[in-house]
Amino acid sequence: MRPAVLTRRLGNGLHLIVEPDPGPGRGLVAVALTVAAGGDHDPAGRHGTAHLVEHLMFPRGTDADPDGHAGRVEGAGGMCNAETHRDHTVFHTVAPADALPGILEGEARRLLEFAPSDAAVRTETEIIGEEIRGAVGGGRLWDTAYASLHPGSRDAYGTVAELRHATAAEALAFHRAHYTAGAMALTVVGDVDAAWVAERVGELFGGVPSGPAGSAGPTGPAGLTRKGVAHTAAPAVPGSIPYAASGVALAHALPDAVRERHAYLAHVVLAELMGRGRLSRAVRADARHRLTAASIHCGYYGQWLATAAPDLAMVLLGRAPGTGTGEAVDAWLDVLRETAETPPTDVEHRRAVNALLVNCHRHADSLTARAVAHGRAALLFPGDSGPGNGSGGDPGNGPANGPDALPGQLARVTPADVAAAARRLLTAPYGVTELVGGTQ
Repeated sequence: MRPAVLTRRLGNGLHLIVEPDPGPGRGLVAVALTVAAGGDHDPAGRHGTAHLVEHLMFPRGTDADPDGHAGRVEGAGGMCNAETHRDHTVFHTVAPADALPGILEGEARRLLEFAPSDAAVRTETEIIGEEIRGAVGGGRLWDTAYASLHPGSRDAYGTVAELRHATAAEALAFHRAHYTAGAMALTVVGDVDAAWVAERVGELFGGVPSGPAGSAGPTGPAGLTRKGVAHTAAPAVPGSIPYAASGVALAHALPDAVRERHAYLAHVVLAELMGRGRLSRAVRADARHRLTAASIHCGYYGQWLATAAPDLAMVLLGRAPGTGTGEAVDAWLDVLRETAETPPTDVEHRRAVNALLVNCHRHADSLTARAVAHGRAALLFPGDSGPGNGSGGDPGNGPANGPDALPGQLARVTPADVAAAARRLLTAPYGVTELVGGTQ
């Protein structure tokens, strides 16, 4: 049994989650600052502003702070990084527990004293430009698949042409608009004293401006929120990108992870079940030899429950020579139809769910993963706490949709739910991207 999780809201609205963990986290601490603002919140004409602000939150050394935040963390023997998603940005740090006072002070300082220069903006936009140019073709496969289902959507990386004209004033305006206390969660997990952390966070972060609990990003071509999902009556006209081998990428819309949590997790179990044998057996048994390989991944490159924005299951199909895109898609739909008509056996189902549960417990041993999961649960997947709510949460042990709720939620998915998920994919729109191998 893990120690009770402390959850509270500061007077300005900041979510605070503290989880003492004397087990695998003895002597270590993880800190995650999650902000309910990402690529969907980029202003018109400045695609990539959220990504730019993420970079600028790692200030270079100054006379007053010669090491900067990253240097201070690394000097203590720790590591820090950040990720910008469509609907949120998360900054995460893991370090020896005795470095926590300095880490909290640094987190508060870079948040409260955010004041980038135009020179810093130019430097970071050049770095982001290299990231964008280095992630083309197959390296941006998930984003391309997403756009095939939601035409006009944009990724969280940014656009070089638009970021080239970004200014420090624009970055500051974005930060002031979206990095407000009500739109942020600070999570501390590890070998810590929860009461001390709560008191110190109140002192350091109490001055963060209050604000709304995150605003929806724009709907329409510039971005998609849960309310802005595009639906079509038929698969989109396939585009194409260069890839390591000839094939097809399909994008299937997943149910809303907030409003349809159980159905979302049924699709996760379906993907695991497919990946644990059904797909490979179907490839081998196909009398027409249309496919050479097949795989399916839920969520951003397999990170399910990493966003509350419209999410995907991405199917990758390797095409045999002479097999057209439509034939490859038909082969996949045949496999899906079989699962829709014949639910998995209890043994097959249990094997898939157990594999997911093992993965949940493996992530639960990572302090950083727990810190990030708690922050996402507070901001992106809120739910009622306490018994009888169907959430599977443990009262007093964190948010209802936090990391400890997942095993119970997954265990409630039945074989019939998995078959229903397959039927839903068969009747819903999907996007198609042709993968063009280097030899073609």
